[in-house]
Amino acid sequence: MTVTRTPIENLLIIEPNVFQDERGYFMESFKSSFIEEFLPNINFIQDNESKSTYGVLRGIHFQKPPFAQTKLVRVIDGEVLDVAVDLRAKSPTYGKHFSIVLTGENKKQLFIQRGFGHGFVVLSKTAIFSYKVDNPYNPESDSGILYNDKLLSIDWKLMSDEIIISTKDKSLQNMMEFKSPFN
Repeated sequence: MTVTRTPIENLLIIEPNVFQDERGYFMESFKSSFIEEFLPNINFIQDNESKSTYGVLRGIHFQKPPFAQTKLVRVIDGEVLDVAVDLRAKSPTYGKHFSIVLTGENKKQLFIQRGFGHGFVVLSKTAIFSYKVDNPYNPESDSGILYNDKLLSIDWKLMSDEIIISTKDKSLQNMMEFKSPFN
């Protein structure tokens, strides 16, 4: 596995070693001893998976403390633009975002520490998205930031009329209203 640091602290790109031959491929998508070297004290407790169609945008979500979640995200099939937003009040990159294209082909993963909002939009016909979390979901701690907030100016790579978003996600707070629960 290869780890690449992003311009935002605590966001890492992880690229597994993929072994391919005429039969297909093999890779280790997660190895705790490897992760521990770069990310000590992370204990993933649950795997989640979603399937979405072209234009579906999920996010920008986060869980408030004490149920904040660290995530390791990847695409099993298809292509998404994955976005993490720094919501840590004392961070020098507060309010900045990082985006990366994750595909079933490139096998890249994004490690997202607690204190970030997270979302993705599907760029292929369909996509199967998978992620590990280190804390259980708690409905009362569920929160998020509006995906098209002008202060974030995220380029989702699609026209606004191509984006399919839930009613809940359309009504999330903007950055001006946001009071960070993260230090």
